[in-house]
Amino acid sequence: MFSSASLVLILAITAAASPVVVRDNFVRLPFARRLKLTGTASLLELDQSRARSLKTQLRNKFNHKQLKNLLTASTFPVPVTNGVVSYTVGVEVGSPPTTYTLIVDTGSSNTWVGADPSNPYVQTSTSIDTGEEVFVEYGSGLFIGEEFMDTITVGNLTISNQSIGASELAFGFDGVDGILGLGPTDLTEGTTDDGGEVPTVTDNALTLGLIGTNQVGISFEPTTSISDVNGEIIFGGTDSSKHTGDIQFVPITSTSPASDYVGIDQTITYGTSKTPILSATAGITDTGTTLLLIASDALARYQTATGAVSDEDTGLLKITSAQYANLQSLFFQIGSETFEFTANAQIFPRALNTAIGGDANSIYLIVGDLGSDSGEGLDFINGMSFLERFYTVFDSSNAQFGIATTSFTTATSN
Repeated sequence: MFSSASLVLILAITAAASPVVVRDNFVRLPFARRLKLTGTASLLELDQSRARSLKTQLRNKFNHKQLKNLLTASTFPVPVTNGVVSYTVGVEVGSPPTTYTLIVDTGSSNTWVGADPSNPYVQTSTSIDTGEEVFVEYGSGLFIGEEFMDTITVGNLTISNQSIGASELAFGFDGVDGILGLGPTDLTEGTTDDGGEVPTVTDNALTLGLIGTNQVGISFEPTTSISDVNGEIIFGGTDSSKHTGDIQFVPITSTSPASDYVGIDQTITYGTSKTPILSATAGITDTGTTLLLIASDALARYQTATGAVSDEDTGLLKITSAQYANLQSLFFQIGSETFEFTANAQIFPRALNTAIGGDANSIYLIVGDLGSDSGEGLDFINGMSFLERFYTVFDSSNAQFGIATTSFTTATSN
């Protein structure tokens, strides 16, 4: 049962083509998590690099001199390693279409293709070159290219005259073709040389009447495989079969810079004694971040509460089996509701330890250091390790964020 009477698009995020199942005018495609680590950067380092970019809003500064320097430079000021964990969707562009595998990102809003030189943007009969250059920096990557208008198809949703970047140079996106940006439209301001905003995929779908509200519902579930079918994205509504409790909606925070993203206010406590970890403050939810990152001073309190120590091999916090047996839940107060993040949810999937350079028999925590103390206006990032345990909604039409429990909130799969 779906909450919107209008067309709701269900997107399954996949790393490979699979059969399409059509039921009741909806299209369900398999969704998979991809885990890949190249180079020497750790999972934490990549997430921290992204966090720094989000906090300083580097993506909103198109600079012709900087662009020229980057295009002619022999070296580049960004890591060439891609993210460890990504969630991707197959998107068709043009007529006849070319299929691209794009990372789903609620922390950015530009949609672009061509990161893989072997699968570049192809101009077809539906392509319109705007003549504008586009440049977006992501902390652990960047892309530079030309902005086009074209027809794109995601699932059963075909959107005409969609703004889309065609990459001429991209770093940090090995194994994928680009990004499907699902964040607030404001994040596109200043990314092209005309300085204005670029309408997002959901903006255009709403304008064309393809969906009834600018709302994105996201459902993931924990997985212990490097690539695993495990969720869906819905444009234009929510899927009540994917959550067990009512969706708690809260307004997007007014605190900057978190207010520029899918930002919320929350408080974090530990255990039945409600040990304070992070006082009421602003941060963001972000599908482009893997870990649950909290301010450095909050992490110190978490380490004291859990006894965790830093692991040199992975960069993550590590606990013993005895400490895990005593590990208590974290509690997140978001709006008027409190959401439990169990002990099992706080550990990295043990079956994947070796994929991140860890020991198969060790226990690593997914709570990491944001890299700065609290009080800077973006004091946490609830990344995918957190979001996998809940059903979340970004409601751009009403500037609010929704969260609900699922059957996986208390799963013990890690």
